[in-house]
Amino acid sequence: MDTDKIKVLVVDDAVVIRRMVSEVIGSDPHLEVVGAAANGKIALRKIREHNPDVITLDIEMPEMDGITTLREIRKTNRTTPIIMLSSLTRAGAEMTFEALAAGATDYLPKPSSIGDFMGALEDIKRMLIPRIKAHFPNIAPKEVFGHSLIKEKPSRKPSIKPTAPPRAICVGASTGGPNALETLFTEITTPLKAPIFIVQHMPPVFTKTLADRLDRISRNKFQEAEPDQPVEEGNVYVAPGGKHMEVRRVKEKPRIFLHEGPMVNSCRPAVDILFQSAAETYGSKVLGLVLTGMGHDGLKGCQALKDVGGRILVQDKATSVVWGMPRAVWEAELADEMLPLKDMPAEIMNSFSKQPAALGNR
Repeated sequence: MDTDKIKVLVVDDAVVIRRMVSEVIGSDPHLEVVGAAANGKIALRKIREHNPDVITLDIEMPEMDGITTLREIRKTNRTTPIIMLSSLTRAGAEMTFEALAAGATDYLPKPSSIGDFMGALEDIKRMLIPRIKAHFPNIAPKEVFGHSLIKEKPSRKPSIKPTAPPRAICVGASTGGPNALETLFTEITTPLKAPIFIVQHMPPVFTKTLADRLDRISRNKFQEAEPDQPVEEGNVYVAPGGKHMEVRRVKEKPRIFLHEGPMVNSCRPAVDILFQSAAETYGSKVLGLVLTGMGHDGLKGCQALKDVGGRILVQDKATSVVWGMPRAVWEAELADEMLPLKDMPAEIMNSFSKQPAALGNR
C-alpha cells in the first residue's frame, strides 16, 4: 500500500457501481481503493480496519442506509471527507440535501444509465476525481485548483467605498455551497431590496430542490430561474442545473436568459457567465459573492465586475469546505474583502443601509 496515495473506501450495495467507482479510483496515480462495502454495517467495520482518507457512500442501501451510516461516522469523525452517491431524482435530491445537513462533504449523481459502461465510467471519472482531490490540495494542486490557467494577475482597480445600495447581488458557489447558502440566507433577517442571482454547481432536479429548501428559510422569495423571466426586486433566482444563466436588459428592464452553451470551467451553469452578464447589465451597482467551491469558476466574472466598479466579497479559507473558487479570486487581488461565512449576512444587510459598512483592511 502506497502511503503517499489518498486512501478511499467505496460503499455501495450495487456491485456494478462498486466496480465502476473502484475502477475509476484505481486508474488515478494519486488514489487507492483500500476497501469496499455493500452496506453501512460493513462500512463501519472497514473504516476501523483501513482508516480511509475519503469515503464514497451510497444513500440507498439495505441493513444500514447511507444517511444512517453517515450519522454514525460523524459521531466520532467530523473531518474525513464523505462523498454521497445519489440518484438523479427528486427523492434522491431531497435525501442528498438531508445528507449534506447531516455532515456529508459533497455528493455525486449516479450515472442515469449504466448500459453504456464506458460512458458511465467516464462520467464518474470526470466528476469524482476532482471532488476527491479538492480536499487534498498538496496533491496535484494544478489539477485541483486550475491555477496553471492563471498566467498573470489580472488588473485590479482600487476598492471604492460604496455610496449606494447594490442594485443586484450575484452569488457563486460549488462544493459546500448548499450548506453555506442556507447559513447565509437564514442569517439575513431582513428582505433584501434587490434581485439576487445564484449559480450553485449542481445537476438538474437538484437546483429546483435547493431553491425550494432555501425559500422555506429565507425572508426573500427563492425560485429556480425560468427562461425569459422578468427580474423583480427582492426575488432570488437559482440557475437551473445544466443551463447557463444570464441577466440582460430588454427595453430597459432586466430579464433572465437561460441557454445550453458550451461548458465554461467544466461547468454549466457557470459563475463566470452570470457575473459577466451582470456587469454589463448593472455596472458598478453589483455586489458579487464567491463562496466555497473547487476550481476557479468566477475568476473572469469577478474581473468583469471590477472593470465596471463592482464590489466583491469572498469566503475565507477557515469556513470554506474547499477554498478553491474564493482562493482564485483572492489571490488575483480582485476581492474587496475576505470574510468568514458568519460575517457575510451582516455585511450584505449593511450594504443596503444609508451608511454602508467600511471595507476591511486587506
